[in-house]
Amino acid sequence: MVKYIYLLLALFCMAGCKDIKKNKEQEVIRVSVLRGPSAIAFAQWMGTPPVINGKTVSVTLADSPDIIQAALIKKETDIAALPMISAVNLYNKGVDYPLLGCPVWGTLYLVGRDNLTDKKVLHLFGAGTTPDILTRYYLDINGEEYALNYSFGTAREIMQALLIGKAQTAVLSEPFVSMALRKDSTLHILADLTNPANNSALGFPQTAIVYNTALKNETVIIDSLLQSSCRFVEEHPEEAILILEEHQVFAPGMLTVESLKRCRIHYLTANDACDATKSFLHLIEQYEPKAIGGKVPESFIP
Repeated sequence: MVKYIYLLLALFCMAGCKDIKKNKEQEVIRVSVLRGPSAIAFAQWMGTPPVINGKTVSVTLADSPDIIQAALIKKETDIAALPMISAVNLYNKGVDYPLLGCPVWGTLYLVGRDNLTDKKVLHLFGAGTTPDILTRYYLDINGEEYALNYSFGTAREIMQALLIGKAQTAVLSEPFVSMALRKDSTLHILADLTNPANNSALGFPQTAIVYNTALKNETVIIDSLLQSSCRFVEEHPEEAILILEEHQVFAPGMLTVESLKRCRIHYLTANDACDATKSFLHLIEQYEPKAIGGKVPESFIP
């Protein structure tokens, strides 16, 4: 009899613990952010987590897009920031997280010691991904002769190759652009790959913020909070850098005010970024259709 009572108590406790865990999850809006430039847009949220309709926003950092993609597939996150092409690829595979907005419009630059036309080899990373596609697009519209070298796997490796002279011309992303320029005064920016026409437009929307459609009624307030967080970076860059360092998004000294400016952190809602997003996705479709799952989904932009 006593054993039977203990068994009932254990089962009751287990059920109660599950209910408590479920209730806690319901009280939190889970946000997954890729460690890197995308996280800069969320600095204010990290420093002072906002509350939306009684639910606290909790930002979790991921070291690779694969981690965020897994969270989206399992519906273990409510909002996520990841590369635009990854978000669209998932959407085309049936992962119903539409576009909420775009916070990052820069980050990719051509860096070298001489004019690109004087070089035969251009080092870059991520074959078939955004850096590769935007590099090929830039070179095509400028009629450049080039040989692409993918022997270095990351922007950090390419930066180190530039600094020791193993590479003369390369594609880098922030904050490695700023780090390279600070360490070697002979290096300079040759081109902005996310604004190749060098016009007044923001550039290409490389990063997507997507959301669980269960939050549809909260999108207006979420958009407002994201706009506020991005303005915080623009208006208080030093404070944003301190928050990002405190939360170990970037190591101390990696970021500078110039780094933040070159990332062009500026939030546009899905509606406001619609034309730029479609233009970018059609460009990806032209160069690397499989990167976005073979097509541009019209319903991805609400």
